[in-house]
Amino acid sequence: MSTATAARGRAPALKKAATKVKAAPPIEYSMLLTTTLCLLALGVVMVFSASSTTSLLGEAGDGAFYLKRTALYGVFGLIALRVLSVGGVNILRPLTVPLMGLSIVLLVAVMIPGVGIEVNGARRWIGAGLFQVQPSEIAKLALILYGAQLLATRPKMTRSIGEMGPFLMAVALVSFLVVMEPDLGSAMVACFAAAAMLVVAGARIRDLAILGGAICLVIALAIMIEPYRMERLTGFLNPGADPSGAGFQANQAQIALGSGGLFGVGLGESLQKASYLPEAHTDMIAAVVGEELGLVGLAMVVGLFGLFGYAGLQTARKARDPYAKLLAAGLTSLVVIQAVINLFAVLGLAPLTGVPLPFVSYGNSSLLTLLAAVGVLLNIARAPGARLRVVSGDRSTTSQSRSGGRRDSRARGARTGSRRRATG
Repeated sequence: MSTATAARGRAPALKKAATKVKAAPPIEYSMLLTTTLCLLALGVVMVFSASSTTSLLGEAGDGAFYLKRTALYGVFGLIALRVLSVGGVNILRPLTVPLMGLSIVLLVAVMIPGVGIEVNGARRWIGAGLFQVQPSEIAKLALILYGAQLLATRPKMTRSIGEMGPFLMAVALVSFLVVMEPDLGSAMVACFAAAAMLVVAGARIRDLAILGGAICLVIALAIMIEPYRMERLTGFLNPGADPSGAGFQANQAQIALGSGGLFGVGLGESLQKASYLPEAHTDMIAAVVGEELGLVGLAMVVGLFGLFGYAGLQTARKARDPYAKLLAAGLTSLVVIQAVINLFAVLGLAPLTGVPLPFVSYGNSSLLTLLAAVGVLLNIARAPGARLRVVSGDRSTTSQSRSGGRRDSRARGARTGSRRRATG
């Protein structure tokens, strides 16, 4: 039997035995998923620790109230993460414009008396009972999707500020409506995330500097027209001037961090969370982490966000499609910028803004939308590394090697045939 005939005889058996196995996901995929799950697990523990004293102090009847809600929305968020990690770009891209329109409608509706829910002088929530949502969180995600779609389909838009008009108008409209709630912190996060997308899209440094100056001017005006924002600014600049007023929250955060030392006072042993530290389970949860887990615990949180940012930006760099590249950059910036603003405020490096710590602070809408955003990031991270292996017997080769083997077999068969014809 000739070599060529023997090879043809073995081919059906090899084809039947070969099994296609998906290659391991890229390292960025694993880093994004691992850091998100670690932060989420830490958040569940710390929300319970920071809020459990409410039952002892008579503020609520159930010390696990916030824990139950965080766990419930965490499950919903993980389901969204799983679904979007499989088909995130394909699912959300056609829904970009409807989602943007819905977020605008909700931002307007939340300011209508009787529709929006007012808490501590701010009207930021809509809904009833367990199903209350914060439209600003949906709007931030919708703005990133809209910006990625617009900048990817119209790449020449970044040539001048005038051509950026449609995107800048969308950013300005969302930011204005969010500031009117009032929620300056969320508006700042949206603006900075949009600026990061413009950087990735190739906007000129001069144009970015002009836009940055305009944003700073608007922020300054927003601070000056609201007395409570001026109090936060003066409390940041000189917290000792009014320790029981404007500087109270900042001072208590510093006391909590100082009490924690290197290794902390122990999980659940914080004293500052017992009415000394306002909003301990939401905006100031990093201070509770620093008190109970110490500098080591806080450094772990910072490190996890650093790894998340690195993996997200690497995902954007490796993305082949302009839309996926811009979307990955925008979603990564949305998470990292929010974390930086929160941590800077807790550490006394920036004024208090009311921005929660992603995945860790209590906040149902924030948790749900950010886990959905991570699902889209995972979908983008998985796309460039989708290669298959063929396993046959105890030997495995890539699909490229298999095709190369077929070429070698055909070459050997041709050479054998030519020798046979020459000798005949």
